[in-house]
Amino acid sequence: MILQAFGERFTSALGIAVSVHLRRNVGVTAVAFNKELDLVRRLSLDKIREYKSKRLASGGPFDIGSEYQQELERKHLKHKQMAYARFPCIKIKWPHFECIQIKLYLWS
Repeated sequence: MILQAFGERFTSALGIAVSVHLRRNVGVTAVAFNKELDLVRRLSLDKIREYKSKRLASGGPFDIGSEYQQELERKHLKHKQMAYARFPCIKIKWPHFECIQIKLYLWS
């Protein structure tokens, strides 16, 4: 009886989760397969694709200022120096405790 109630609840929760998941995925794919985009979306996608092609052609970020390039080189050099640095070796000397035997006398 308990197992039957648990099974019904589990099945109900599973069904709700699956329906929510399917609803979200169907909504996303419907937008993805919609070929007619409005002007703003189309322009945004064109700019993103243009940036991607320029970035791939240049092998990295393109059209960057000299400050950004200097900062990038400084961080790269700092990272390189940190990569070759050794972390300190910590040796912990634990105290040695002697074993003491204690005899307990029970008074009766």
